Amino acid sequence: MYAINHLDVPPLRSAGGTVRLPGSKSISNRVLLLAALSIGHTDIADLLDSDDTRVMLAALAQLGCRIEPQPDGALRVHGLGGALPVKQAQLFLGNAGTAMRPLTAALALLASEHGGAFELSGIARMHERPIGDLVDALRQLGCPVDCLGQEGYPPLRLGNGTPQALTLDQPIRVRGDVSSQFLTALLLALPLVARPNVVIEVVGELISRPYIEITLNLLERFGVTVRRDGWQRFTIPAGSRYTSPGRIPVEGDASSASYFIALGALATPTPGTDGITIEGVGLSSIQGDIRFVEAARQMGAVVSGEANRLHIRRGAWPLKAIDLDCNHIPDAAMTLAVMALYADGTTTLRNIASWRVKETDRIAAIATECRKLGATVEEGADFIRVTPPTEWRAASIHTYDDHRIAMCFSLAAFNPAGLPVRIEDPKCVAKTFPDYFETLFEVCATPAQAIPVICIDGPTASGKGTLASEVAQRLGYHLLDSGALYRATALAAQDAGIDLDDEPALAQLAAQLPLAFRDHKVFLGGRDITDPLRLESTGGMASRVSQHLAVRTALNALQLGFRRLPGLVADGRDMGTVIFPDAPLKVYLTASAEQRAQRRHKQLISKGIAANIDSLLADLKMRDHRDSSRAHAPLKPAEDALLLDNSELGIEQSVQQVLNWWQGKTVFSEP
Repeated sequence: MYAINHLDVPPLRSAGGTVRLPGSKSISNRVLLLAALSIGHTDIADLLDSDDTRVMLAALAQLGCRIEPQPDGALRVHGLGGALPVKQAQLFLGNAGTAMRPLTAALALLASEHGGAFELSGIARMHERPIGDLVDALRQLGCPVDCLGQEGYPPLRLGNGTPQALTLDQPIRVRGDVSSQFLTALLLALPLVARPNVVIEVVGELISRPYIEITLNLLERFGVTVRRDGWQRFTIPAGSRYTSPGRIPVEGDASSASYFIALGALATPTPGTDGITIEGVGLSSIQGDIRFVEAARQMGAVVSGEANRLHIRRGAWPLKAIDLDCNHIPDAAMTLAVMALYADGTTTLRNIASWRVKETDRIAAIATECRKLGATVEEGADFIRVTPPTEWRAASIHTYDDHRIAMCFSLAAFNPAGLPVRIEDPKCVAKTFPDYFETLFEVCATPAQAIPVICIDGPTASGKGTLASEVAQRLGYHLLDSGALYRATALAAQDAGIDLDDEPALAQLAAQLPLAFRDHKVFLGGRDITDPLRLESTGGMASRVSQHLAVRTALNALQLGFRRLPGLVADGRDMGTVIFPDAPLKVYLTASAEQRAQRRHKQLISKGIAANIDSLLADLKMRDHRDSSRAHAPLKPAEDALLLDNSELGIEQSVQQVLNWWQGKTVFSEP
């Protein structure tokens, strides 16, 4: 996950490959609650690991539910059987509507039955999301429910510590035109108290019906069959009780599939591929958002599939503009708004009033961000109309702490103008798809010259490695420590018993070097060699290895392969002069030999390694001379490099200087 302030997505040109989806959020949190309310234990396979499921798991644990990871990756939930071992708790539910609404209903009923008292709260945005219709329905039943802030909104107090008699002999009325989660919450909770038949009547048109179908399907899996009279009346049979199905898998998230269905529809296939294959969800999905496939086909996508797999490739181009009632795909329909940017006319999405009360006001958010890209947008209470840009503009997309805004607008990077797209606060995708951007980059391609590279060159011990690592982390870019390549080659040669003057053998070894950089560590064939790399003796061997032309040639291709989406920070000698001469930003980092010797001495002493500063200084001067006078690619700044003398600068000052230079190179720089 990119836990950074913003992520710049380079212009993308093609896509192809296979995507494995995370589990459905809607199914995951429903199954967690049902398993907790059931008799027996339930093993849940392929559960989504995200912010929303984590807050649900934390809440269930607070309520006394025992949860155990299993060796096969499943999560075992020991059901409470409708009991209430913990009768008082304060639960924080973040911005997870799929946790807040069902837990509100279940705990209100259990608190009334057993004499409990619970407080439920979330982040500021959750306290702006209406819940009054559910509160009204629970009060009809006789449940004590207090809104602790604004009436009709969280935070809530459920129960007053004293058992309450419930009124179950009259139909419970709940509005269906604001959010289907209110009806889902009642359907999940009322089997706990269904001694007589319990009837729910929906007032007004029920929106987001597919989510109710998911709820009814899962209720049946846990032993409760609800009778439905159209979409207006639901009857929970007397004597209903939840029983564990034993083991239950969670489908891949159909809403998340929409981004990759759209990707296959708008991107030309990468050579050697035939579009995008999605695994984990298919045409037999119980999730209503699978009907996004129908909308994508209307816009021109070629989609085929089976029970648990979909395949998508580009068909009509440009995409076809559509006019669609989106009540059946409320979340996935957001993706259509971004697909509309690539259509042959104006696309209208109707019956989307529920967007207004989601993680943000999604109609307003989609309209605002599409306009930034150059689109013409008309919005109403329950519709949005998008006309594609006549001239695309570079845009920094504000994501409103809304995962779907971030994921939708990443697709704008396929714009025909070849402009990058900045996604602000990309970590918001953690709500449902923490690895979304990594997954996107794995199946997307673009010419190498479109992938940005920042080169940081300089002499030994100038701090290149630390600076490059920090800059890469702040930007979400890959890291190439070329010095580590030579040092790793030297270590690998030492392990293999190869003489450091045996140029052919060293070159053959270097060409197949299994090196990886992860979490500020360096791995050689899976072995952590971070500490051995930093030894002075290793540095000396690396300097000898780097003098061999055949070794340098062998490592060039390996270094070029690190230029991957979304970008690269390349640290080391010759990065800007030899390996990436087209890099848009080249920094030559330097400091006096005396300052570098002092830093290296301090670093070694802090690690408990004996060091003599005079010896270090002499060694650095000798290396500087050797590196600058070698026959092949002598160390020198690139002609267009920016000089950064960090003799008097701390690491944070150096990092900020490089980031400022980089911002000035992007299309997002201030005019």
